[in-house]
Amino acid sequence: MNPGDELPPLRIPITRTLIVAGAVASRDYQDVHHDAELAREKGSPDVFMNILTTNGLVGRYVTDHFGPRAVLRKVAIRLGAPNHPGDTMVLTGTVTDVDGDTASVRVVGANGLGHHVTGTVTVEVTR
Repeated sequence: MNPGDELPPLRIPITRTLIVAGAVASRDYQDVHHDAELAREKGSPDVFMNILTTNGLVGRYVTDHFGPRAVLRKVAIRLGAPNHPGDTMVLTGTVTDVDGDTASVRVVGANGLGHHVTGTVTVEVTR
C-alpha cells in the first residue's frame, strides 16, 4: 500500500434485482426502492438504489482489493446521481494516505448520470 496506488476498476451492472434485494436485505422498505410505479409518481424515472446497498458495494470493492485480512475501519460516503436499473456503476479508488497497516482510499462510483457515490474508506490490513 502506497499513496497514489490505484485500485482496478470494478464494473457493477445495476439490475432491478440488485436494487430490490439490497433494500430488502437492509430493511429499507421505502417504495422508491422496489415499486417502479410509485417511484415514478414521486418524480423518479424508476426505482433507485438505497445508500446501504451502495455502502456495502463500496466496502466490498475495498476489501476485495486488499484481501481477507482487510478490516474496514471507517466508510464515509456521499450519494450523488441515482443508480437506476439498466445502468452500470464503475467503482474506482486511489490510496491517499498510509499509516502503518492502515490506508485511506478515495472511492468514486460513476454511472451514466455522473457520480453516484464519492467518499473515503479507511482500511486496516493486518500482516
